[in-house]
Amino acid sequence: MQARAPGKVILSGEHSVVYGAPALAVAIKKHTYVSFKPVTESKTINTLFAGISSGMHYPLHALSHLKHKLDNRFEQFLKGDLPVRGIMSQPDDLLVYAMTTLMHHLPVPGRVSSTSYLPMPGRLLSESDLPLGAGMGSSASAIAATLVLFEHLLDKPLTLDQRFEMIRFCERLQHGRGSAIDAATVTYGGLNHIQAGKVASIDQHLGAHWYWIFTGSPTVSTGECVQSVREHFEDDTALWNAFAAITRGFVDCVGDCNASETRNPHIDLIKENHRLLQRIGVVPHSALLLIDAIEADGGAAKISGAGATRGDAGGLVIAYQPDEQAMSQVMSQFPGYTWGAVEQDSQGACYVGD
Repeated sequence: MQARAPGKVILSGEHSVVYGAPALAVAIKKHTYVSFKPVTESKTINTLFAGISSGMHYPLHALSHLKHKLDNRFEQFLKGDLPVRGIMSQPDDLLVYAMTTLMHHLPVPGRVSSTSYLPMPGRLLSESDLPLGAGMGSSASAIAATLVLFEHLLDKPLTLDQRFEMIRFCERLQHGRGSAIDAATVTYGGLNHIQAGKVASIDQHLGAHWYWIFTGSPTVSTGECVQSVREHFEDDTALWNAFAAITRGFVDCVGDCNASETRNPHIDLIKENHRLLQRIGVVPHSALLLIDAIEADGGAAKISGAGATRGDAGGLVIAYQPDEQAMSQVMSQFPGYTWGAVEQDSQGACYVGD
């Protein structure tokens, strides 16, 4: 039994969404796959997540206790008594927590009470096309695939809106908050407009000539970046309004751009967005060099995600370049970066078979 969920790329609004401005994100055809193999003679959930851990054993009788412990640790984090990295002991905890949260939510056979039950024993496996730490929503993608898998196993499907809220709830353990952007894209697929925690799907295709570029994992966490920006710009209403105007511009022109035009609205909007991200200090020097090179060849690029307020790596960059050859030539100057075309996934998290 296997389910999958896409990753995501943020087109606009990654920092401004915190201040009530809209954001625009797209689900992409890079996926996390989660599978489950029942093992009837076992009394544990055994995990093996490719590239993340070497495997863990979770006794069935202790899963409720694990959920309670992680919920308590999150409360400690909220009080400032625990760093976000101290919430989970192992990366495997996140998907086991998602599975356990789903079973607490549903009236499933085997539940003894509201806080005690025994799910089916077996092996929980995960692998992913998504670069780890790239800001492409790998955590939300893995949670979404896990939920869909066990919804199918239990024959208790959630509505899309219920799944969206549960992904946000579970992902808070990873980042200290549940991202509406990540949860929306992995749940609904396609293009999504997010504002104040509300999601509206956009029935448009992003189109060609978009690229994602991973410049390396930042040395500063997303939370630290957000806090640094907050300290310096929280009350700059004009700034956040400028970000919001760019996002609205993207919504108006997405999918309708003619790459042969001399002035391309996508390029102008991305350049303007890049300048604002520079202003708030989240574009490190290495990313700036890359973006300058793309602009010099007629394209445009910007940080997609939190970026970095210190260090050299900037995480994910998104680019628009109508000239494929020019894009390849630029990227040959940055051999250490992983990159590829953005391919839109319109489906969202789904069950893919036994």
